[in-house]
Formats: sequence, C-alpha cells, structure tokens
Amino acid sequence: MASRYWVVSLPVQNSASTLWNNLQDQISKHSFDTPLYRFNIPYLRVGTLDSLLALSDDLLKSNTFIDGVSHKIRRQIEELERVSGLETNALTVDGVPVDSYLTRFVWDEAKYPTMSPLREIVDGIHTQVAKIEDDLKVRVAEYNNVRGQLNAINRKQSGSLAVRDLSNLVKPEDIITSEHLVTLLAVVPKYSQKDWLSSYETLTTYVVILCNKAMHFQVPRSSKKLYEDNEYALYTVTLFGRVADNFRTSARERGFQVRDFEYSPEAQESRKQELEKLVQDQDMLRSSLLQWCYASYGEVFSSWMHFCAVRVFAESILRYGLPPSFLACVLSPSVKGEKKVRSILEGLCDSAN
Repeated sequence: MASRYWVVSLPVQNSASTLWNNLQDQISKHSFDTPLYRFNIPYLRVGTLDSLLALSDDLLKSNTFIDGVSHKIRRQIEELERVSGLETNALTVDGVPVDSYLTRFVWDEAKYPTMSPLREIVDGIHTQVAKIEDDLKVRVAEYNNVRGQLNAINRKQSGSLAVRDLSNLVKPEDIITSEHLVTLLAVVPKYSQKDWLSSYETLTTYVVILCNKAMHFQVPRSSKKLYEDNEYALYTVTLFGRVADNFRTSARERGFQVRDFEYSPEAQESRKQELEKLVQDQDMLRSSLLQWCYASYGEVFSSWMHFCAVRVFAESILRYGLPPSFLACVLSPSVKGEKKVRSILEGLCDSAN
C-alpha cells in the first residue's frame, strides 16, 4: 500500500533547530511509529504580499492539475504493466524511489533558480507538466489506435460465425469455382443442422429440362460442414451460379445465412501480414509508451515536489509573516495516528489549524 505523506510548516519562535528537536521529541513520545523528515526549502524570492496573495489563489488549482497528471501517468503505467504481464516496478525520480526522493528532497537550483519570481517558477512548472500531459494524450491515442485495430480483427476472428472472418476456416479444396458452378458458405443455427441437411437441395428450383435431360442447378449432396461454434455451423453448398441469388433468398427465409465470401490466397496472405505488423506495432508502441511513462512520471513528480515547496513557502509567509521563519517537514502518520500527530503540530504552533 502506498504511503500517505503530510508536508507541513511550523512557525519558528527561537531557532529552527530547537523547534526540530521539540518536534522529534514529541513524535517519539506520542506517535513513535510516524516517520519524520526535514523538508528543505531554500530561501525563495518573496516579492510583495499582494503578489503572494494573487499567487495563493492559483496554487490550489495548479496543485490539483499537477497531482492529476501524475496519477494519469501512474495509472497508465499500471495498465501497461498488467497488459504486458510485467511485475510492478517501483517508480523512481532521478533514479531513486519516489518515497526516498520525497523524504530527502533537495531543491534543483539549476532547473528552478531561486532568484526567479515565484510566479515564474509556478508558471514554468505548470507549462512543463501541461506539455507532458499533451504528449501523453498523443502517445496513448497512437497506441490505442493500433490496439483498437487489433481488437477489431480479433473480434472478427473470434466472434460467432455470423460475423467473424471466415478466411482462416476455408481451405482451397473446399471451394469450387468454374464458369457455371459456385460454392456458397451457409451459416446454420447449431440446432437447425438437420433442417439444413434435409432442405438445402430444395431451397431453389433445382431441376430444369434441357435437351430432354434433367439438369440439377444444385449439385446433389454437395454440402459439407467446415466448422462449428457455440451458436452456428458453417456449411458449403455448390450450385449453378445463375440460381445463387434465389438460393440466398430462400435460405434467408428458412433462417439460414449465406455469407459473402471470395477465396483469395493473396488476400489471405495480405491479412496475415497486416495482422503480424499490427502485433509488432502494438508491442513496440506499448514498450515505448511504458518507458516514456516511467521517465515522465519522474519528471512530473519532481516538478510537483518543487511546486509543493513553493506552496509551503508562500503559505507560510502569508500565515506567519515576514521575514520567512518557519520549519518545513514531512510526516507519514498512520490513519490511527493522524489525530495525535495533528494535536502535536497544533501544540507547537500555539494555535489551531
């Protein structure tokens, strides 16, 4: 189960080290199972109180957005790992586990210069995360498009005989095609097979007098069962091409479906190659997307922690005043211990909330 963390700040009355020692002492006495860490925030550029108030209005919205993007990527990773049959990997930031990055947070001065205005830092983080979210949408759409094409083909190959692709069920020797003869494929309800076998030869006028001789439009006893699923059976029937349309109509009236089918080895081979290419494309896109998600999650989480540091800094000044004098820390209380930890924090603040 994932750990739940609090990032908090306490007002410093005398010295930060004294307050830190008091907090450690209180936690060890009254909630010893709560991990406690310093959250090192550098001295950032304050600006004016008006600018801090204006920024504060946007911090909550931006936090919700960045939090949401991190969860989107994490859920995508979980889905890709599940589909790939991979074991769940511990997510990392800059090569270290997420929890370690959070509890040992160090501000990235090269990426976010502390002399930059807070608004500039926040806007930069928001823009960067928004770009990652847009990139995620494009990559996921590309992957889902290929996956959708494969699913459509698989449905055709695994659906009932009424809708599925028949090419992999029919062999060359099953089909007779000549100047006069044609082989049709009939889909017969599973429990109507006796009816089919007893009636298919009479589904159209099958005797014609020609030169005083009887000629069968329907080749007698030509029906052969090729395949059967849970609902239907697939039969061939060979007849004269001129009565094929009449046969289809009569078959439909009796509850039999004649499927349009033209045997083509070239088309069958083309479909096979298309399927193999889609499988390869899906595997390649899935692997690429997963690796991108691993890297992007780390970027978003790092951005989020820097954003949290800005938020704690700004809110602490608005609550405790200038000059900045507060202790920021990270705690991970258990659900049962949350009430006790909150009481300890409020005691050290000399005020509620």
